[in-house]
Amino acid sequence: MNLDALVAAHSAQWGRLDELSRRRRLDGDEADELLDLYQQVSTHLSLIRTGEADPALIRHLSTVLSRARVTLAGQSTSTWADLGRFFLRTFPAALYRLRRWWVATLALNVVAAFLVAWWTIEHPQVYTSMLSRAEIDAYVGTDFENYYREFPHHEFATLVWVNNAWVAAQCIVFGVLGLPVVWLLWQNTVNVGIVGALMASHDRVSLFFGMILPHGLLELTAVFVAGGAGLWLFWSWIDPGPRPRAVAFAEAGRTVIGIALGLAAVLLVSGLIEGFVTPSGLPTAARVLVGVLAETAFLVYVFVVGRRAFRAGATGDVSRASVGDAAPVVG
Repeated sequence: MNLDALVAAHSAQWGRLDELSRRRRLDGDEADELLDLYQQVSTHLSLIRTGEADPALIRHLSTVLSRARVTLAGQSTSTWADLGRFFLRTFPAALYRLRRWWVATLALNVVAAFLVAWWTIEHPQVYTSMLSRAEIDAYVGTDFENYYREFPHHEFATLVWVNNAWVAAQCIVFGVLGLPVVWLLWQNTVNVGIVGALMASHDRVSLFFGMILPHGLLELTAVFVAGGAGLWLFWSWIDPGPRPRAVAFAEAGRTVIGIALGLAAVLLVSGLIEGFVTPSGLPTAARVLVGVLAETAFLVYVFVVGRRAFRAGATGDVSRASVGDAAPVVG
């Protein structure tokens, strides 16, 4: 084999393959050309390796083929554009699409928390059977407030972020079964109601809401979004509509996974508020205002950005190209 002749005859093909492999997008003809060139250059590389081996040329062609293989496989790296697309279209559209589920979940749990608090105030044995008088006095007097101040701010913010993200993840994962989501939400609601009743019974309502509202508005909303998404996932295979049950469940699963990823960012914000604002020396009104502004920003994000993205065709699911083909459904 004459290596110089091979290079002269096929260097243009190698250059063309390298050019196509570097493009971010290819049309149909270019994709077909890329595949043909990949096969031809692979043959050229095999010939070179079995003949007059040229290490520099072998390395060059191997690099070109590796890049082409990545392009053919459709592999891409995350970019800022992808991240922006997720937070400006995919995630808010999913939140808006599921708004009835998580708003209903939020409303029911808030009402339930107040009912639990009212019941506990009327029946103080609920907490006196769990705590001694000394423990109650310590909790109401110092422990409740010190909980937010006993750790360094950054450590506490990380701790609550991880814990809340874990609770939200459980709400979504257990959505496959449905009832465990209800149980998780109920446990959370009961705890908040009992603690609120305990503080109210000892004239510490202002302290309770002053420490809870700065971070709790956004934090609990995120948990209720996760709960609503989990219940929607459960309902997707209970009542799949005209689609096959597996198809409906797969679509819902992809959507709630996206919601879980987005909620990690939302809970990071609430964690930072809980770690740095809630235990700060700011006046109570200022701390609560931070929580109200964070909650308002989230609702604007859902009902303005999310509604716009949803009406533009975004659903919270991955793109059609990523989903792949599915068998047609008879109407």
